Amino acid sequence: MGKATGFLEIDRKDRSYDAPQERLKHYREFVIPHDDTTLKGQAARCMNCGIPYCHNGCPVNNQIPDWNHLVYENDWRTALDNLHSTNNFPEFTGRICPAPCEASCTLNLIDQPVTIKSIECAIVDKGWKEGWIEPQVPAQKTGKSVAVVGSGPAGLACAQQLARAGHSVTVFEKSDRVGGLLRYGIPDFKLEKHLINRRLVQMMAEGVEFRTSVEVGVTVSVASLLENFDKVVLAGGAEDPRPIGIPGFELPGVRYAMEFLTQQNKRVAGDDEIRAAPRGSLLATGKHVVVIGGGDTGSDCVGTSNRQGALSVTQLEIMPRPPEKEDKALTWPNWPLKLRTSSSHEEGVEREFAVLTKRVLGENDVSGLECVRVEWKNGKMEEIEGSTFVIPADLIFLAMGFVGPRKAGLLEQAGVELDARGNVKANTSDYHTSHERIFTCGDMRRGQSLVVWAIREGRQCARAVDEALMGTSELPR
Repeated sequence: MGKATGFLEIDRKDRSYDAPQERLKHYREFVIPHDDTTLKGQAARCMNCGIPYCHNGCPVNNQIPDWNHLVYENDWRTALDNLHSTNNFPEFTGRICPAPCEASCTLNLIDQPVTIKSIECAIVDKGWKEGWIEPQVPAQKTGKSVAVVGSGPAGLACAQQLARAGHSVTVFEKSDRVGGLLRYGIPDFKLEKHLINRRLVQMMAEGVEFRTSVEVGVTVSVASLLENFDKVVLAGGAEDPRPIGIPGFELPGVRYAMEFLTQQNKRVAGDDEIRAAPRGSLLATGKHVVVIGGGDTGSDCVGTSNRQGALSVTQLEIMPRPPEKEDKALTWPNWPLKLRTSSSHEEGVEREFAVLTKRVLGENDVSGLECVRVEWKNGKMEEIEGSTFVIPADLIFLAMGFVGPRKAGLLEQAGVELDARGNVKANTSDYHTSHERIFTCGDMRRGQSLVVWAIREGRQCARAVDEALMGTSELPR
């Protein structure tokens, strides 16, 4: 590395945020990026370790020590080329990936890890600012065509790779805009949508065609895709939300998190209220909000509720409160279990752990939520006698994850085999489904996961499709 003793001399300094009282006034990103000098120092902390375990944590196989060294040397252009060699959309992962690479950083064993995510984001942001990111148009077309169903990160990565290999690629998206959960599941204050739009411009210049407001299995049949395209890739995500199934869950004030987040993203995009709210406007303004689910989606509901002016926000998690710090000697280089406090949590929320919801209170609408505290013994949950309590609630958001892809329409018509978890069955060597001309990748194959895993699977699936079409492939895995 450029500075062998950098990790001994320089402390970790990650990006900072605007103050909560300021960022709650808007839906824009509020991260304060570093200047180049600070980034150079942070890149210098990379240890030149014999085995870079950050590779163990990065699903897309980013060559992290390489571009850290290039940033230290102020060779940003080459750093960008290196970053793009493994990741189609580092501006997405540099903002919303939880950074398992940092948990795996060798320096994390004895100190604080390298700010890998911040450096990644800075590289690609500089690339866009300097005009270095341009369409990569194939020298010649193959005459082969591929339909990609779904425009989330898996579908976009797959489509871009296939287009660069010379195939004619059409992406079908049931929503009115491209991006999947990047567009409508992640709030603008975490990922502004112009970042997606400029990638779409690049991809269209590379030959990708996008067809929005077209739901395969409803407005267009799977049979028609098989008739008009050589191969079909299913990248529709895992959109079937986990239900709660307690008394009172049918009341109007109990809603799935994605409905709430999608509505607000549509408002930010300038959609009118009718289009944004087919089941009626859903706002947390002046209400007591309870979020059931302790993950990222629940955190996004917290941040959105506070921006809408909720009276109070409570987030419930059924698992026990994690430790403040992990036992690094026990967990490293794997992703550790520890308490994670997001920027949305810092903006105001009451967090409750080891809580089981029992029933929703109210007659015509929600008035409260009855809960009980639980403890875990030998891997089994037991209710604590006499611990029942009630939380005042006007709105309850269900953010308990997803159970797999929706079966109606697309998968029913495709007739592909499903695995034991209800996902589309395919391996990670050829991403082939039980249908000879249909492939699958991303959350539709692996279940609910991270954007970085979706990009990896989209890239690998593209190589498998290219190889099936041409007999061989030069696309990277």
